[in-house]
Order: sequence, then structure tokens, then C-alpha cells
Amino acid sequence: METVIAPRSERWRLVAWLVFAFALAGLAYAARIGGASTPDDLAYRWSSSVAALLQYGIMLGILLAFTIGLDRREAFALRRPASWPRAIGLAAASIAAIWAASAVLSQFLDATDEQGLVPKGWDSSRWAPFVAFFVVVTFVAPVVEELTYRGLGFTLISPSGVWLAIVSTGLLFGAAHGLVEGFPVLAFFGIVIGWLRSRTNSVYPGMLLHGTFNGVALLLSVTVVR
Repeated sequence: METVIAPRSERWRLVAWLVFAFALAGLAYAARIGGASTPDDLAYRWSSSVAALLQYGIMLGILLAFTIGLDRREAFALRRPASWPRAIGLAAASIAAIWAASAVLSQFLDATDEQGLVPKGWDSSRWAPFVAFFVVVTFVAPVVEELTYRGLGFTLISPSGVWLAIVSTGLLFGAAHGLVEGFPVLAFFGIVIGWLRSRTNSVYPGMLLHGTFNGVALLLSVTVVR
């Protein structure tokens, strides 16, 4: 049962979160429109990991500010699923659905190259910055992004409807990446994880799925000949 923590007197938190989420999307698309390019060796640069850590640190700080005075475990859904085996089964089904949808959409859209996060191949001479990037993308990013969308965002929106929370956080998550061709894939990704959050009443299975998805994508990019 979802805990409602956004009564009428607390609606400022929802408004603040929405402004934050739309700002993330706006900044991402503004950078794209402004012609910001992604270097091909992004995953092999120390600066990439440092910049990402700074970004996620700021995001986490803002989220913590939004939750001052709240039970943060409830606000972020930091609770164990009622059944871990069931949660893992749902997560496995969810990631299979995401991979299947991505495979279909990739026939028409070029989401991977558009985002530019995955390298074109393995560079053994730069393994150390790649490992740092892998840790950020596989562990740090999923934790902060899930706390943002399926954590606090879902909790604040769900009193108005669970499916509204699932769909809206999914769409905003997709928009936050600033992609055009990749938006359908990322929005579907976000909606599926939102559904997983609603079924498990926990943010942890989504973090696990998100981290697995990112990690597999990075590993395949450097191990599969293209």
C-alpha cells in the first residue's frame, strides 16, 4: 500500500519536483539544440566520470532538500519488497520486455549512437578511466535517477493516480536524456520501471534493473565486434 506523503499543505514538494524534472529535460534539450557534441571516447575520459559524479551529487542534494521534514525511507520507497524472489522475477520480465522493445525500435531509430555514451570498442590502454565510467553509469546513475523518478517523483504523483505516476515519471525520465530518436526507448524504459515500482512498492528492484541494463550495454559495446 503506497504511503501518501503529499497532502494539500505539502503540494509545494510536488511543484518543486516537477520544476526540477522539467528543468532537467529542458537543459538536456537545450544542450542538444545548442549543438553540444559527445566525444567518441567519452567512456575513456576521467573528466566524464568526474562531471557525472558532480551532476548526480547536485541532483541528490536537491532531492534531499525537497524531502526535509519527511521520512526519507518512505519518500524514496527505500524499503524491501514484500518478496525478493517475486521482485526479481518481475524485474527479469521487465528487462526482457525492455530489450525486446529496444531491439524492435532499433530497426527504425538510432538511440545508442545518438546518446553517445557507449564506446565503439575496447581500448586496453585506457582501462582505468573506463572502469571509473562503468562504476558511475552502472551504480551511481541508476541509484540517483531511480531516487529521482521512481522514488520521490512517483511518491509525490501517485496520490493522484498510480498510472499517472508510472507514465509521467517515465516520460520525464526519457526527456531528461535530451534525445529525439532515443526518446521512445527511454520513455518505455522509464514506464516499465515505474510499473515495476508500483508492483513491488520499492525502488530497489528498479535500481537493480537499471544498473543491469546500463552495465550490459557498456560491456557489450567493448566486447562485441560491430
